[in-house]
Amino acid sequence: MQIILFDDKRWQQLLPLTFTRPVADLRIGIDTIREKWESALPGNYAWLPEPYLNGKFPVGYATDNYYIYGGVIPTTKLIAAVSNLQNDEVLVQNGEIIATRSQDHYFSGMTLCERAATLTQVEYPHELIIITRPWHLFQHNDTVLRQDFERLTKGRKSQDITANNTIIGNNIFVEPGAKVEAATINTNAGPVYISNDAEIMEGSLIRGPFALGKHSTIKMGAKIYGATTVGPHCKVGGEVNNVIFQSYSNKGHDGFLGNSVIGEWCNLGADTNSSNLKNNYAEVKIWDYQTQKFIPTGLQFCGLIMGDHSKCGINTMFNTGTVVGVNANIFGDGFPRNFIPSFSWGGAAGFVTYKLSDAMVVAKDVMARRTMTLSEADKKILTTIYELSEKYRKGQLIFLHK
Repeated sequence: MQIILFDDKRWQQLLPLTFTRPVADLRIGIDTIREKWESALPGNYAWLPEPYLNGKFPVGYATDNYYIYGGVIPTTKLIAAVSNLQNDEVLVQNGEIIATRSQDHYFSGMTLCERAATLTQVEYPHELIIITRPWHLFQHNDTVLRQDFERLTKGRKSQDITANNTIIGNNIFVEPGAKVEAATINTNAGPVYISNDAEIMEGSLIRGPFALGKHSTIKMGAKIYGATTVGPHCKVGGEVNNVIFQSYSNKGHDGFLGNSVIGEWCNLGADTNSSNLKNNYAEVKIWDYQTQKFIPTGLQFCGLIMGDHSKCGINTMFNTGTVVGVNANIFGDGFPRNFIPSFSWGGAAGFVTYKLSDAMVVAKDVMARRTMTLSEADKKILTTIYELSEKYRKGQLIFLHK
């Protein structure tokens, strides 16, 4: 079975998180959406992302292809519905395409959607979680994390945990190589999953549901509330509430972060704080790349959305519902504006362009610290993002889809 996880116009609604990846590469729960599909529906997997991402996320076809929107979380009923699709049938819900089966080779999600509108449509009647906005990730993280915990631990036995920890409840699973010492972990509110070679340091207070990825560390004295996911190779400290760290990002020190999503290769300086609730308790609005304006989220609690490779200095303060693009460098006192374009350098006093060459050097050095290389594909992606975001930095707007 050839399964192609495609992006369409909904990809743009998830910016800046999807500037550097397809939608299915986003992490929610314990693993990424693609990893959930690979576990649930065996087959050969490929991507159908925005064209400039093809160098890193290649397309692949067969004579019989199942195209699935990359933002939909798999369920048993959905897998059955996808598997039962006939050639040129389209599975839809509320007018949005979920999946289609076709012998055609589509080269963009937009073309696929245009073609699918002319084909036989099958309405999917069951409830689904479909990720189409950045805040959907932390909003649905509780539900998805519980589902992932059941899937990944079913029929398996957890590693033992040392007696110097305080474990409340018994809904905890520890993978081989993990270290947990002198921590207090409450699993009554939700499961706690600790992955291979992860570490929870002394004095940490953790309330589930919570997931800690491979080779990640919770620093001493951290206070973690559910539903929070710390992806692989991250370091997290301070106070965190309902946050998703994609991977390879650090919030190593004190400071509050709530109802937020942090991309890859980000670093939050010591005592960085992000508001997740407005002083007047009003609904939070957030910058939307598709409509080119601030839109209502329907949420009272919404914090920071930060794209890959962005950094902030010590004592940085973020307003409620701040969106930071890719490769931004933020520092100084006061609150910076709540939409910071990619490759911006500065803070509340104003921003200038973060030179592409300088940003590349930093990205290369940061990745080298984790024995990883900034590939030519990565460089091309960052260069494209720099070009796409130029008009934002100049105070103008650009539509990504012509």
